[in-house]
Formats: sequence, C-alpha cells, structure tokens
Amino acid sequence: MNAETQRAGNAQWFPVPGVRLAAVAAGVKKPDRRDLVILALAEGSRTAGVFTLNRFCAAPVQIAKAHLTQGAPRYLLINTGYANAGTGKEGHARALATCALLASEAGCRPEQVLPFSTGVIGELFTLPPFERGIPAALASLDEHAWGVAAEGIMTTDTRPKVATRRLMLGTTEITITGMAKGAGMIKPNMATMLGFIATDAPVAQPLLAQWVQQLADRSFNRITIDGDTSTNDACMLVATGQADMPELVDADDADARALYHGLEQVFVELAQGIVRDGEGATKFVEIEVTGAASPADAKAVAETVAHSPLVKTALFASDPNWGRILAAVGRAPIEALDVDKVDIWLDNVQIVAAGGVAPDYAEARGAAVMAQGDIAIRIRLGEGAGEATVWTCDFSYDYVKINAEYRT
Repeated sequence: MNAETQRAGNAQWFPVPGVRLAAVAAGVKKPDRRDLVILALAEGSRTAGVFTLNRFCAAPVQIAKAHLTQGAPRYLLINTGYANAGTGKEGHARALATCALLASEAGCRPEQVLPFSTGVIGELFTLPPFERGIPAALASLDEHAWGVAAEGIMTTDTRPKVATRRLMLGTTEITITGMAKGAGMIKPNMATMLGFIATDAPVAQPLLAQWVQQLADRSFNRITIDGDTSTNDACMLVATGQADMPELVDADDADARALYHGLEQVFVELAQGIVRDGEGATKFVEIEVTGAASPADAKAVAETVAHSPLVKTALFASDPNWGRILAAVGRAPIEALDVDKVDIWLDNVQIVAAGGVAPDYAEARGAAVMAQGDIAIRIRLGEGAGEATVWTCDFSYDYVKINAEYRT
C-alpha cells in the first residue's frame, strides 16, 4: 500500500468521481453574485455530518439532520445571504419548500435534499430566487466546479477555501476534495461554519459517521476567531463509493488508516484556511498547550488564551505583552494549575519560566516573533500528559468595521 498523498496546485482541485457541483447568481439577497450552490451526489453515496450545538440552530440545520435519518441524500442545496435562523415556523416551511423545489426539478424525494444556509440571522428569504436558480444550477453541474462552488458559499470570506489530495490505496487511486466557508462568528462546537468534503472511496456508513466527528474534533473544533458559535454550522463528509475497491468497514484496516490520514489533512487545511481568512485577521496563531492534567484542561487553557481580546489585540499590535497571556492562562476554567510550574514560549523564545519572566528573556526577541505573520504560543503547565492545539488569529481594526457594517 502506498499512502503517500500529493497536494494539487493552487488553481487545480481534483474532481471527486460521483460529485458534481454548480454555483449560480440567483439573487437570493444581492444581484450579480453567486449565491446558490448545488452538490449532486451519485446514487449509492454515503453521507454523514455534524452540526452546530447552538440551541437557536437554523431551520436548514434542523431539516438536514432530519433528512439524514430518512435515507441517502442525493443533493446538497446551499444559499448565502440569509441564514434562515431565528425565523420560526415560516422559516422552517420555506427551507422545506426549497428542498421540494430541487426534488421536483431533479426527480428525487424532498428527503433526499439537505439544505444549508448562511448569512444574516432573523430575516426570511423569498422563494422566487430558488425557483429561478435551481434549474440553472442543475443545468450547469460539473465535477470540476469546486472553485466556483467555494466562491458561491462565501459571505464575509475574502477568498474561496478548497483543499484536495490524491492517494493510493493498494492499486486504486483515491481522491479527496473539500471546501469550506467562514471568516467570522467562528468558534465551532461541532465542525465549521459550512464545510463539504468528499471522497470516491467506498466507506461504510457507521465508519463514515464515526470519522466525521473525529475529524471535526481534530480540525474545525480547534479553531476560533471570535468565540461566537454560529447558528448554522454544518460539516458534511461524503463517500461516493465510485472507486473500484472493497468497502472500508474497519478503522484499523491499513487502507482505512491511510484514507483517514488523507481526510485529516484536508480537514485541517480547510480549518486553518478559515482562521487565515478571519475577518480583519493579520496574524495566524497556533496555541499549543502541553502538560495539562487532561486533554480537556489543555483545550480549555488554549481556548481561553485564543478568546482573550487583550491577547488578540496585542497580537495585532505585535506587542509582546506576555502578561496578557499569563493572565488568560490563570483564569482558564480548570482546577489543576500550579502557577509556579507554568512555562510559556513565543515560537522558540521563552518568555515565562516557572511562573515568572524567563531569566534570559529580552523584549526585543519577543517583539521579533510577534511581528511575524505566523506565530506559535506554546504553554507547558507541568500537571500531566494532557495536550491540545488551537488555531486562532488577531483582532484588528477591520474586524470591528466588518461586523459593524455587516448588514449595510
């Protein structure tokens, strides 16, 4: 078995046999921008997903979760402009109506359509854009349209996010390609804002469902931009089964492990792409916590640092104000913390040793690290073997501007 993967060039994304895509300007909210996207899945495809845990979850989230239990999906329908969250019974009815519209045009059951929406919360969309856009999208389905589809699901994103890999499982070449959107209201509690990853490998439904949760936990659930969990988060993993090889049913099988590794690379690349495109972001920051009493404690510390507005604004200013990092560690919601054991580094520059300033620390060295576009904050707690990594970004003036003007 050759499990070596290769990464495609920036402008090339490998098509996944069994997946066709389209994005059209339907005028859902604004004219002349792609805002309606369809993914058509080959018959026999397996689909699994994870969704937001926000209790005000949007109507399409509720419907997609329900439809997943009623059979194998054939179409994914995504609109931007309106999130269709906080819209009550009427919003639910309109989301169902979009599924019925697509089902009627495509010749499938409404339950075989999964709807997804992103945009402004609390406002209803109208149906005429879907009536116009769905036939146009179906007529332009193309297995190579990952790029335009990724543009079509963007909101405040500044660029499309697509990741792709090919790998060999035995003598069979397997493709993995995915796209995601998200730039603000990012603190996933399941997956990402919207993410769609597909492979042509045949994967049994129970294993696919297990993997999508594990992969989300290792990627999208480790990013945060502003600490706000969206009402519309959804991440879908599709296995079309078009590759000519036995179905993967055992996670410990060598081919399954190789496929999982390739999927993880795609998930992580997309998750990090969201952070790099965070609203107004100028810095990409990796926060690694080791030596915690448990992995949960490590993640709690990492997220507390990542969510701190004071830390994030210091990052934007390239200010090595390490006291802000130390203070965030100290208020993390964990019980086991001996401050005299805490060590902190900016990249390889130690700023804190045994709970106080490192003896050989010089502010100029810290400032040099903080001026970088990519920064690593490493925190060692000295309490156990728990560890976790979280990816975040800084807060700039533009973050406030973008969100203050979001609806204008």
